[in-house]
Amino acid sequence: MSILKRFTTIMSSNINSLLDKAEDPAKMVDQYLRDLNSDLGKVKAETASVMAEEQRSKRELDECTAEIDKMQKYAVKALQAGNEDDARKFLERKNVYTTKQQELQSAYELASTNAKQMREMHDKLVKDIGQLESRRQLIKSKAAVAKTQQRINNLGSSASGASDTMGAFSRMEERVNRSLDEANAMAELNRDDTDDIKDLTAKYDDDKNPVEDELEALKRQLAEDKE
Repeated sequence: MSILKRFTTIMSSNINSLLDKAEDPAKMVDQYLRDLNSDLGKVKAETASVMAEEQRSKRELDECTAEIDKMQKYAVKALQAGNEDDARKFLERKNVYTTKQQELQSAYELASTNAKQMREMHDKLVKDIGQLESRRQLIKSKAAVAKTQQRINNLGSSASGASDTMGAFSRMEERVNRSLDEANAMAELNRDDTDDIKDLTAKYDDDKNPVEDELEALKRQLAEDKE
């Protein structure tokens, strides 16, 4: 694509709109800057070439116009000198230059239009690059903040999930503790019944301690010996 054909694309592009639509503006702003700087280098070279062509066309047009004026003056001088044939020759050459002048005029107007377009494109590229340069750091800073916020949101979701899990564990622990308390209470009730029966049967137990019986017998014998 020639730079003049690309002129329409560059001039109609809206950098801010393109960035707003980009999925990752932080990356796209660098890419746009690389593309624009590449285009700017080509535009500068092409602009210089087109402007040189404009100047060359203008110079040729001016030289042709000067020749027309000169032939006109010589024709007048020839007539004043009574040399009609010489005047005719000067006028014929003037007509040749006049035809050439029309062609040179068209070429100059085209070169001038091209040069104007190239200068407009150059100025727009410089402006776009300046805007991107000024926005690049801001865009990247905002993108970094957005990514940080996203990570925080993800961590918040994870924390919420962990909280739900801890709540479930707490409910399970509560159920286990309640079951353990019920089991301990039942064991306590069973132990009290057993102890009551044991205490009750002890009242009616006839078993005596043989040591006590022997001690009583020894005490009675000593009493008898004293008598």
